Amino acid sequence: MCKSLRMVASSSFLLLFLGAPAVAITFGVPDGNGHPNVGALVAELDGEKVAVCSGTLISPTVFLTAGHCAAFLESEGITQVWVSFDPVFDSASSTLTPGTMVLNPGFNQGRPDTGDMAVILFASPLGITPADLPTAGLLNELAAKNGLREQLFTAVGYGAQEASFGGGPPVFGPGGTRMVSTSSFDALNKAWLRLSQNPATGDGGTCFGDSGGPNFLGTSNIVAALTVTGDAICRATNVVYRLDTPTARAFLGNYVTLP
Repeated sequence: MCKSLRMVASSSFLLLFLGAPAVAITFGVPDGNGHPNVGALVAELDGEKVAVCSGTLISPTVFLTAGHCAAFLESEGITQVWVSFDPVFDSASSTLTPGTMVLNPGFNQGRPDTGDMAVILFASPLGITPADLPTAGLLNELAAKNGLREQLFTAVGYGAQEASFGGGPPVFGPGGTRMVSTSSFDALNKAWLRLSQNPATGDGGTCFGDSGGPNFLGTSNIVAALTVTGDAICRATNVVYRLDTPTARAFLGNYVTLP
Protein backbone atom coordinates (compact mmCIF):
# COMPACT_ATOMS: atom_id res chain seq x y z
CA MET A 1 0.00 0.00 0.00
CA CYS A 2 1.24 3.49 -0.70
CA LYS A 3 0.50 6.69 1.13
CA SER A 4 -0.06 10.08 -0.46
CA LEU A 5 2.37 12.91 0.06
CA ARG A 6 -0.68 15.05 0.83
CA MET A 7 -3.62 13.80 2.90
CA VAL A 8 -6.77 14.71 0.98
CA ALA A 9 -10.28 14.76 2.38
CA SER A 10 -11.70 11.71 0.59
CA SER A 11 -12.51 9.05 3.18
CA SER A 12 -11.75 6.23 0.76
CA PHE A 13 -8.37 7.78 -0.02
CA LEU A 14 -7.55 8.07 3.68
CA LEU A 15 -8.59 4.48 4.28
CA LEU A 16 -6.25 3.18 1.61
CA PHE A 17 -3.31 5.36 2.50
CA LEU A 18 -3.60 5.26 6.28
CA GLY A 19 -5.41 2.04 7.09
CA ALA A 20 -2.63 -0.51 6.64
CA PRO A 21 1.15 -0.85 6.71
CA ALA A 22 2.75 0.78 3.71
CA VAL A 23 5.92 1.99 2.43
CA ALA A 24 8.70 6.58 2.14
CA ILE A 25 12.38 6.85 2.35
CA THR A 26 13.58 6.70 5.93
CA PHE A 27 17.02 7.48 7.33
CA GLY A 28 18.22 8.48 3.88
CA VAL A 29 19.46 11.56 2.09
CA PRO A 30 18.20 13.68 -0.83
CA ASP A 31 18.99 11.89 -4.08
CA GLY A 32 19.47 15.01 -6.21
CA ASN A 33 20.33 13.75 -9.70
CA GLY A 34 21.60 10.39 -8.46
CA HIS A 35 18.71 8.41 -9.93
CA PRO A 36 17.14 10.53 -12.68
CA ASN A 37 15.09 7.52 -13.89
CA VAL A 38 13.09 7.43 -10.64
CA GLY A 39 9.94 9.56 -10.75
CA ALA A 40 6.76 10.42 -8.89
CA LEU A 41 3.38 9.15 -10.08
CA VAL A 42 1.06 12.17 -10.09
CA ALA A 43 -2.74 12.34 -10.20
CA GLU A 44 -5.30 15.07 -9.60
CA LEU A 45 -7.16 14.66 -6.32
CA ASP A 46 -9.63 17.25 -5.03
CA GLY A 47 -8.49 19.64 -7.74
CA GLU A 48 -4.80 19.47 -6.89
CA LYS A 49 -2.04 17.46 -8.53
CA VAL A 50 -0.58 15.10 -5.93
CA ALA A 51 2.40 12.74 -5.99
CA VAL A 52 0.73 9.55 -4.84
CA CYS A 53 3.42 6.91 -5.45
CA SER A 54 6.90 6.41 -6.88
CA GLY A 55 8.26 4.41 -9.80
CA THR A 56 11.05 3.81 -12.28
CA LEU A 57 11.58 4.33 -16.00
CA ILE A 58 12.42 0.85 -17.35
CA SER A 59 12.46 1.74 -21.06
CA PRO A 60 12.44 5.09 -22.89
CA THR A 61 8.62 4.97 -22.92
CA VAL A 62 7.66 2.70 -19.96
CA PHE A 63 7.42 3.68 -16.28
CA LEU A 64 6.96 0.91 -13.70
CA THR A 65 5.01 1.44 -10.47
CA ALA A 66 2.93 -0.56 -7.99
CA GLY A 67 -0.32 -2.17 -9.03
CA HIS A 68 -2.15 -1.11 -5.88
CA CYS A 69 -1.44 2.53 -6.71
CA ALA A 70 -3.08 2.14 -10.14
CA ALA A 71 -5.93 0.06 -8.68
CA PHE A 72 -6.75 2.79 -6.17
CA LEU A 73 -6.78 5.51 -8.81
CA GLU A 74 -8.99 3.39 -11.07
CA SER A 75 -11.39 2.79 -8.16
CA GLU A 76 -11.73 6.55 -7.83
CA GLY A 77 -12.47 6.90 -11.54
CA ILE A 78 -9.08 8.51 -12.18
CA THR A 79 -7.44 7.57 -15.47
CA GLN A 80 -5.39 10.69 -16.24
CA VAL A 81 -1.93 10.44 -14.68
CA TRP A 82 1.42 12.13 -15.07
CA VAL A 83 4.99 11.39 -14.02
CA SER A 84 7.49 13.93 -12.73
CA PHE A 85 11.21 13.20 -12.69
CA ASP A 86 12.10 16.44 -10.89
CA PRO A 87 14.25 15.81 -7.78
CA VAL A 88 11.69 17.80 -5.78
CA PHE A 89 8.03 17.58 -6.76
CA ASP A 90 6.04 20.81 -6.72
CA SER A 91 2.40 20.74 -7.79
CA ALA A 92 2.63 24.22 -9.31
CA SER A 93 5.96 24.10 -11.12
CA SER A 94 7.19 20.54 -11.71
CA THR A 95 7.52 19.21 -15.23
CA LEU A 96 4.79 16.62 -15.80
CA THR A 97 4.68 14.03 -18.57
CA PRO A 98 1.25 12.51 -19.26
CA GLY A 99 0.95 8.79 -19.71
CA THR A 100 -1.48 5.91 -20.11
CA MET A 101 -1.89 3.77 -16.98
CA VAL A 102 -2.10 -0.02 -17.36
CA LEU A 103 -2.76 -2.20 -14.31
CA ASN A 104 -1.41 -5.75 -14.35
CA PRO A 105 -4.51 -7.91 -15.09
CA GLY A 106 -3.09 -10.49 -12.69
CA PHE A 107 -3.01 -8.08 -9.75
CA ASN A 108 -4.75 -9.69 -6.77
CA GLN A 109 -3.92 -8.73 -3.18
CA GLY A 110 -5.57 -11.93 -1.93
CA ARG A 111 -2.86 -14.16 -3.41
CA PRO A 112 0.64 -14.93 -2.06
CA ASP A 113 2.01 -13.62 -5.37
CA THR A 114 -0.02 -10.43 -5.76
CA GLY A 115 1.32 -9.37 -9.16
CA ASP A 116 1.52 -5.86 -7.69
CA MET A 117 2.67 -4.02 -10.82
CA ALA A 118 1.41 -1.38 -13.22
CA VAL A 119 3.00 0.58 -16.01
CA ILE A 120 2.61 4.10 -17.33
CA LEU A 121 3.14 4.28 -21.09
CA PHE A 122 4.45 7.48 -22.68
CA ALA A 123 3.72 8.55 -26.24
CA SER A 124 7.39 9.23 -27.03
CA PRO A 125 10.83 8.59 -25.48
CA LEU A 126 11.71 10.86 -22.59
CA GLY A 127 15.44 11.19 -23.16
CA ILE A 128 16.25 9.66 -19.75
CA THR A 129 18.43 6.57 -19.45
CA PRO A 130 16.16 3.82 -18.06
CA ALA A 131 16.98 1.44 -15.26
CA ASP A 132 17.71 -2.22 -15.94
CA LEU A 133 15.55 -5.21 -15.04
CA PRO A 134 17.04 -8.34 -13.46
CA THR A 135 17.62 -11.55 -15.36
CA ALA A 136 15.28 -14.45 -14.66
CA GLY A 137 15.83 -15.93 -11.20
CA LEU A 138 18.68 -13.56 -10.36
CA LEU A 139 17.90 -13.44 -6.64
CA ASN A 140 17.60 -17.22 -6.44
CA GLU A 141 21.00 -17.56 -8.07
CA LEU A 142 22.54 -15.13 -5.61
CA ALA A 143 20.89 -16.89 -2.66
CA ALA A 144 22.22 -20.28 -3.81
CA LYS A 145 25.74 -18.88 -3.69
CA ASN A 146 25.18 -17.12 -0.32
CA GLY A 147 25.44 -13.92 -2.31
CA LEU A 148 22.49 -12.28 -0.59
CA ARG A 149 23.70 -12.60 2.98
CA GLU A 150 25.77 -9.43 2.85
CA GLN A 151 23.93 -7.81 -0.06
CA LEU A 152 22.74 -4.22 0.24
CA PHE A 153 19.83 -2.69 -1.66
CA THR A 154 19.26 0.95 -2.57
CA ALA A 155 15.72 2.29 -2.21
CA VAL A 156 14.65 5.49 -3.96
CA GLY A 157 11.33 7.31 -3.72
CA TYR A 158 9.36 10.46 -3.04
CA GLY A 159 7.58 9.33 0.12
CA ALA A 160 7.41 10.59 3.66
CA GLN A 161 10.52 10.55 5.80
CA GLU A 162 11.14 8.85 9.12
CA ALA A 163 8.70 9.47 11.95
CA SER A 164 9.31 11.38 15.14
CA PHE A 165 7.68 10.31 18.39
CA GLY A 166 6.45 12.65 21.09
CA GLY A 167 4.10 10.57 23.21
CA GLY A 168 1.29 10.50 20.64
CA PRO A 169 0.93 8.99 17.18
CA PRO A 170 4.12 9.09 15.07
CA VAL A 171 4.58 12.21 12.96
CA PHE A 172 6.15 11.48 9.59
CA GLY A 173 8.50 13.90 7.87
CA PRO A 174 7.38 15.63 4.67
CA GLY A 175 7.51 13.88 1.31
CA GLY A 176 7.90 15.18 -2.22
CA THR A 177 11.70 15.02 -2.42
CA ARG A 178 13.41 12.15 -4.20
CA MET A 179 15.34 10.46 -1.42
CA VAL A 180 17.70 7.49 -1.30
CA SER A 181 18.57 5.03 1.47
CA THR A 182 20.28 1.67 1.91
CA SER A 183 18.80 -1.53 3.35
CA SER A 184 20.35 -4.89 4.12
CA PHE A 185 19.04 -8.32 3.16
CA ASP A 186 16.65 -10.10 5.50
CA ALA A 187 14.78 -12.90 3.71
CA LEU A 188 13.68 -14.19 0.31
CA ASN A 189 10.66 -16.19 -0.85
CA LYS A 190 9.01 -16.94 -4.20
CA ALA A 191 7.49 -13.50 -4.78
CA TRP A 192 8.95 -11.24 -2.10
CA LEU A 193 12.22 -9.86 -0.85
CA ARG A 194 12.34 -8.66 2.75
CA LEU A 195 14.86 -5.99 3.70
CA SER A 196 15.86 -4.57 7.05
CA GLN A 197 15.18 -0.87 7.52
CA ASN A 198 16.00 -0.88 11.22
CA PRO A 199 17.97 2.28 12.07
CA ALA A 200 19.47 0.49 15.08
CA THR A 201 21.46 -1.67 12.66
CA GLY A 202 22.35 1.22 10.38
CA ASP A 203 19.65 0.52 7.80
CA GLY A 204 17.29 2.94 6.10
CA GLY A 205 14.32 2.05 3.99
CA THR A 206 10.97 3.15 2.67
CA CYS A 207 7.69 4.58 3.96
CA PHE A 208 4.37 6.07 2.82
CA GLY A 209 4.53 7.34 -0.77
CA ASP A 210 7.44 5.15 -1.85
CA SER A 211 5.20 2.35 -3.14
CA GLY A 212 6.18 1.43 -6.68
CA GLY A 213 9.67 2.81 -6.24
CA PRO A 214 12.78 0.77 -6.99
CA ASN A 215 15.04 -1.26 -4.77
CA PHE A 216 18.28 -1.40 -6.74
CA LEU A 217 20.73 -4.26 -6.30
CA GLY A 218 23.57 -2.58 -4.42
CA THR A 219 24.79 0.46 -6.32
CA SER A 220 23.90 -1.01 -9.71
CA ASN A 221 21.21 0.17 -12.14
CA ILE A 222 19.31 -3.14 -11.72
CA VAL A 223 15.88 -2.87 -10.10
CA ALA A 224 15.68 -6.09 -8.11
CA ALA A 225 12.25 -5.36 -6.67
CA LEU A 226 9.68 -2.62 -6.22
CA THR A 227 8.44 -1.24 -2.93
CA VAL A 228 5.01 -2.47 -1.85
CA THR A 229 4.56 -2.71 1.92
CA GLY A 230 6.20 -2.84 5.35
CA ASP A 231 5.57 -2.12 9.01
CA ALA A 232 3.21 0.66 10.07
CA ILE A 233 5.89 3.02 11.44
CA CYS A 234 8.52 2.36 8.77
CA ARG A 235 11.25 1.24 11.17
CA ALA A 236 11.55 -2.53 10.76
CA THR A 237 11.00 -4.24 7.42
CA ASN A 238 10.65 -3.14 3.81
CA VAL A 239 8.69 -5.80 1.91
CA VAL A 240 9.35 -5.53 -1.81
CA TYR A 241 7.98 -7.34 -4.86
CA ARG A 242 10.54 -9.29 -6.89
CA LEU A 243 10.96 -8.52 -10.60
CA ASP A 244 12.97 -11.65 -11.50
CA THR A 245 10.09 -14.13 -11.11
CA PRO A 246 8.02 -15.76 -13.87
CA THR A 247 4.93 -13.81 -12.78
CA ALA A 248 6.66 -10.44 -12.91
CA ARG A 249 8.42 -11.20 -16.18
CA ALA A 250 5.20 -12.37 -17.84
CA PHE A 251 3.65 -8.94 -17.28
CA LEU A 252 6.77 -6.86 -17.97
CA GLY A 253 7.51 -8.77 -21.15
CA ASN A 254 4.42 -7.23 -22.72
CA TYR A 255 6.07 -3.80 -22.61
CA VAL A 256 9.86 -4.17 -22.57
CA THR A 257 12.56 -6.49 -23.87
CA LEU A 258 13.55 -8.68 -20.94
CA PRO A 259 17.19 -9.44 -20.14
